[in-house]
Formats: sequence, structure tokens, C-alpha cells
Amino acid sequence: MALRSLLLCLLLWLLAPTAASADSAPFDLAGPTLRVSVTHAGVTLPISEVPNLAVGDQISIRADLPPGQSAHYLLIAAFLRGATNPPPPGWFHADETWSPKGQGGLKIAVPDGAQQVVVFLAPQTGGDFKTLVGAVRGRPGAFVRASQDLNQASLDRSRLDAFLAAVRTRDPNDPDRLKTVSPLLARSLTIKLNADCFQRMPELQAACLSQGQDSLVLDDGHSTSIVEALTNGPASDLATQISATPEANFGYASPYVAAVIDIAKILDTLRVASYQYIPALATAEDDRLTLVLNAAPSFHTPLSVLVTALPAVEPPEPPPLEPVDPSGTYCAERTDLVLPVDGAPLAYSTRYAHDMVLRVKTKDGRSLDLPVRADAARGGFVADTSGVDPASFGDAIDGALSGYWGFGPFTGPTFHLENVQPVAWRLTDDDQSAAVVGRDDTVRLKGGDSACVDAVTLRGPSGDIQPVAWTAAGPNEIAVTLPLAGADPGAMTLLVGQFGMKQPDETPLRAFAQAGRLDSFTLHAGDDFGVLKGSRLDEVSAVNLDGVGFRPGALVTSAAGDELTLTAEDTPAAAALRVGQAATVKVVLKDGRTARLKTSIDAARPRVSLISKSIDDLPATSPLAIELGDQNDMPAAARLTFSVRAEAPTSLADPDTIEVATADGSASTSLTEANGLTREDEHVALATLTPAKVFGESAFGALRFRFVHDGVAGDWQPLATLVRLPTLHDLRCREGARGPCQLVGSDLFLIDSISSDAAFDHPVKVPEGFPGDSITTPHPEDGRLFVRLRDDPAAVGRLLLPAGERAASAPSAQSAKPAAG
Repeated sequence: MALRSLLLCLLLWLLAPTAASADSAPFDLAGPTLRVSVTHAGVTLPISEVPNLAVGDQISIRADLPPGQSAHYLLIAAFLRGATNPPPPGWFHADETWSPKGQGGLKIAVPDGAQQVVVFLAPQTGGDFKTLVGAVRGRPGAFVRASQDLNQASLDRSRLDAFLAAVRTRDPNDPDRLKTVSPLLARSLTIKLNADCFQRMPELQAACLSQGQDSLVLDDGHSTSIVEALTNGPASDLATQISATPEANFGYASPYVAAVIDIAKILDTLRVASYQYIPALATAEDDRLTLVLNAAPSFHTPLSVLVTALPAVEPPEPPPLEPVDPSGTYCAERTDLVLPVDGAPLAYSTRYAHDMVLRVKTKDGRSLDLPVRADAARGGFVADTSGVDPASFGDAIDGALSGYWGFGPFTGPTFHLENVQPVAWRLTDDDQSAAVVGRDDTVRLKGGDSACVDAVTLRGPSGDIQPVAWTAAGPNEIAVTLPLAGADPGAMTLLVGQFGMKQPDETPLRAFAQAGRLDSFTLHAGDDFGVLKGSRLDEVSAVNLDGVGFRPGALVTSAAGDELTLTAEDTPAAAALRVGQAATVKVVLKDGRTARLKTSIDAARPRVSLISKSIDDLPATSPLAIELGDQNDMPAAARLTFSVRAEAPTSLADPDTIEVATADGSASTSLTEANGLTREDEHVALATLTPAKVFGESAFGALRFRFVHDGVAGDWQPLATLVRLPTLHDLRCREGARGPCQLVGSDLFLIDSISSDAAFDHPVKVPEGFPGDSITTPHPEDGRLFVRLRDDPAAVGRLLLPAGERAASAPSAQSAKPAAG
């Protein structure tokens, strides 16, 4: 909270001297309440359900002040008609809230030509009304801009409030609730979600997700189109510059932040000797507009006038609701039927969309409206299906979201629903014998509509019933996880419960005892490890090959089977085994059982060693360059040349290749004599490649190589570390200043952090995925800046500045002196 206040004040002072005294604190001070309703074509709605006004609408506005209100407020409503067109005097309406006559408030009609409505609460003075009319007519553009920004900020604030309210709702019975609802909230309300918060303890996740509230709200097309925020002029520049600061998350600053700054700046320019204007965001609930202030009102000269805005006078724009999955099918009989919808966050954070229903047709052609409500935490509209009689519908049902957006009806997307059918669920053919005790297993069942499955339970051989996890694997298929780690073999039953069905469907299955399979054991001469292939190799406890013991290591499981790496307990004894030697492998399982298979010792794997390597420097493309901090680092766009020596008995021949790959295996290439590999003789070869050309521009990280001879691959060996470099154009610092500088360039997201000292005691961190072309850096110390790259953050590199740049960035003796006094 304090950080936001400091940030806004600092930016207003730096960028707009006239606005330096504007109130830029967060809107967290409760103000008075207005009662507002609107009548359109004979229909009256509370203000919370009115997204826009129209010419001729009747507006009722009344100040809902407490009985003991001592300060007398004059309630004034003013219609505006553009930045260059002052409104006529007749477009201003005043109500003395303290007088008996004023208890009824204002009842006004929207005149032809009006575009905005601004409401003022002004302390009573002798000439308050005339003074305010003169201020609005004298500078209509400032109030038009303030009206637009107040509306935008209020709409964005509604999304933020909805998100925070849901995040702070705790369920002691579900400590992982936030992991489930937060992504849905973020999608529904267009909120920026910090996924790192879920790495914290459940008790700390809500506080983490609520941090940096001003930058949580992202831009969304719907609210911006409802309130046309101006995008030119000083306020736009201000919002652009704040978005590039660390406090505003380097480009992630929300429209809410921009609007709040804009409002403070605009209204501060209207300050006169008698009045100062304080913006008030409006929180709507039914017919109540609760005003939220960012500064305490003053009843001394200059007096504070509270300013808020009603919805703009413009054509209605219904929300662009879209189904999350247009091809999805939903169960008509679910008691918690959720229709996932996104595209219009205001449908979740306001009451603009009201009287919403899901309109379906019965078999005889009648329309039936099922009430629905927007629930951001569940990611869609929740339908009340308690009145659904399945017998009234066919097997398939199409339902359309319908309702009102303000005063006008609108129709949303259509959803495909299905009724529950009494269809038996059965194991798929591939899973008839898939359940094996000793570890959790997954089987698939086919049958009815997976969207109508309510719960799945398992009845074991002893008759005990326990719930099991399941997921929809297709329209008519579910995947069930069987908890068989400690189970006994025998007959079991899966019970599939469906909405609307009194009894679950029973699917018999049998859990089999573990049945591992041993396919082969491969050991190359000279190696101290071998590879066992088969199935269920997690049950292997030891392997013995002609008296040489091996202990289990890494297990890799794939659709083709298991591969278990085993390491020799006696390395010299394993190395003494000869090529072609026949051997018997004894495999010992964890339950004490043993199995045997025959093998022979394979030829030794080829061995090569790295002699040396060289990296061609990149041609300079800009006056700024980065000196890499680790000699093993290389720019991904540079050319790498390295030489290898074959170790006896390995020799180099024409079909041999050298494989070069990233450590994670995401990119690889094979070098041959026709492609980058040159033999010096039968023992030495040189290899050349340009990683960026071979692997693509996105390859980075540790690079390794191995030699392949006659189809047999040697060990992987480290080669270099690929790092991608940004393109740096300029470092802009004021002459003799010690303040921050601006580093200008492209691909700046490749920088992890920048510091003026090699120890990185006070670094500037660059956000992940930073899209901008300039970042704020510390001022160079002695003409030096240090850089850590995102591809190798452990290495400290140096930003090489031209000589003139180093001299300009070094502080002068005069600037280094403390200010006198």
C-alpha cells in the first residue's frame, strides 16, 4: 500500500510539476453514498444494472447521508457534450441535501446531445453552484476526461474487488482451494495471476495473490469499449512511463493504474483558490453508489468537491460472451452445472448482465428458462437445474444463455446438453487385464456421457468401498486411477455414479498379482554400468552377472517398457569382463523371488576426449556489447569449432558421427564428414557448427557431445553453454548525474539482472517475458555495469561501454559532493 502511494506521488512529481501536489493515494477511504436509479421506456432499474444511459432516460439521484450529517453538501448533476462544447446552463441541476425540500434528491432527464453525466458533492458556500458551473463550462474537456477515467477506473476496480473477495474466501476443509479457483478467477476477470504463489504454504497463498493490487487488473476490450478512454496527451505519456518502472512490473501496469494517475492529474489542474476537486470511484450495489475516496475532504479553503461519474450516454454494447470449449458437452442433470464462459469480465464483476437464464426447449417444443448466475470462481454461469424433469427432454438438449444487458435483451452462446442414459460402463479391451497390485494403476471405462459422471468408487475383495480419482478421457470415456499400492489380488468392482441415477452402475474387474518381464541385460566391455530392459522393473532389488553385483539406479518407463540402469558394485571386476564373454544374469526382486536370463558382453563403447575448442567472435552490430562472464559461455549465434581425440581402441572412420545436443535433449544434430566433421587422421577430428542455425534461435543452456561408432554411442560430454544475447543500442544517462539510466535495445528479456557492482548487492531485476525496448539500470560505477544473462544467471558478465560513454557516465567530483545545508 505504501509502495503504491510513493510510486504514484513520485511519478506525478517527475512527469508533471503542476500535478505534484495531486492526491495519488489508493482509493481506500469510504465516502458518502448516493441512491441512483434509472427509468428507460417505463422500466426502472437500480444503477448497478445500468451499463449505459440513453437520451430521455429519467435519472433519480439522492444523497444518502447519515442523520447526524453536520456538513451541508450541495448535490449537483451536470451533463457534458464534448471536450470543445461547453454545456448550456440548463444542463446543471442542484439539490440542497440538508433542506426538507432536498430530501427527495434530483429527478432529471438526459437531454439530447449529452454524452457524460458528472455528479458533484460540494460543501455549502454562498456561490458554490455558480462557481462550479463556471468551472465546468470553462474547461469542459477536463471534466469529460475525468468522467471517462472515473468510469474506467470504477469498472476495473469492480473486477479487482471481485477477485480479491474470492481469493480471501477461505475453506478450512479445502486447503488447496486457491489452486483450483485462482486460474478460473484470472480467466473470468482478466486478472494477472502470480503462479509462484502456489509454491507457498496454503495459509500464505491468498496474501501473495493479493500483492501489487494496482497491477493485477489487465486490459480487457469490453470495459474499454464501454468507456472510451482517451489515448493521447500527457496522461497517456504518464501511463506509458509508469508501466516501465520496476514498481509497476515493467509493462504490466494495469489500465486501473493509468486511470487513477490520470484522474489525479486532471483534477489537480482544476484547483482554484476556493475549491479543490477530489475524485471518487463508485462501487455499485443495487441502487446504492458507495463513493470511495483517495484523500480526506477538506472543509477549509480550498474546500473539497467530490467528483464521480455515472455511466456514459452511448449505445448499449452487450458482452461478447464466448464458450471456453465450443465443442463441449454438459450434463443437463448436474446439480452444479457450470457453463464455462469468458470474454466479458464485467459480466462477473457487475450486475450489468441480469435476469440471466439458460433457455432450453422440451420435447413438445415449449421453452423452459433455467435461472443462471455468473460465478467467476467457477469460471462460468452456474445453472439451477432443480426444476429439470428429464422426461420432458430428449437425449440431446441445446440451451442458449439469455438475459438483459442493462435495459436491452441479449442472447449469449449456445451449449450442448445431454440427459443421463442408463448405459452400462465397461472396461476397454486394452484394460481388461491392466490392473496390477503393488502400485497405483489407471484403467479406462467406456459407456455413457462422461459429463454426467458424479463419482466413482472402488469395492475391493474384502467388500470395503473407497472413492477413487477419475477424469473425463473423452465424450464417452473416463480414466480411473486405482489405488492398488497396498491392495491384494482378487475380484473388484468399480461403481460409477451418475447424476439423476439412484443406483451406480457396477463394472467388475480383477486385480492381478505383479508380473514383471525381463527382456535383456546389456553391458559394454569396460563400462561399470549396464541396462536391464523389461517391465515392472521397479521391483528389482539387485542384479548379479557371473559374480559381479549391480545395484539399481535410474528407472525410465515408456509405452515400450521399462529400462533400469544398474551400477557395478565392483568397478574393476566389471571392467575385466571381455567382449563376447557369455554370462548368466541373476535378477533378484524385492519380494525375494529370482529370475535368470542369458547375455554376452558387448563391444566397448567408443571413447573420445575433447582436445580444445574455439568460439568465433560475433561482429559488432551496436556500440554496446556484453563481455560474457564465463569462458565456457558462448553466444548462440557464434560459430563453435572443437577438436576430439579417439582413445584406443577407438579409431575414426568415415561412417562415424558426432552428436551435439542440448542437455535437456530438446535440440540435437549429427555431424558427419559431409556436414561439419573433418578428420585430421584416424585419431583426431575437428567439428564445426553454428548452434543458432542448427538448433534455432530459441536454443540455450548446456551443450554436450558424444561419439557414435557403428551405431554404438559413447558417453555424453560437456561442450559449452549456449547463451542468447540482447541487442543493445544505447545507455542514456544525464551528464554528471548519479541517478538511474535507461538501457535501450531489443530482446531485453534475455537479461536476468543488471548491477553497478560485481557482487550484485543492489541489482535491477528484469521481469520474465519483458516485452519493452528500454529498462532502467543503475548508474555505472567507474564506467562499469555488470550483467547476468537469463541463460546462465550464475555467470557475471560486463557491459562494455564506449570510452566516451564511460567518461559521460562517471560521476564528476562536483556531483558527488553532498548538497550544502
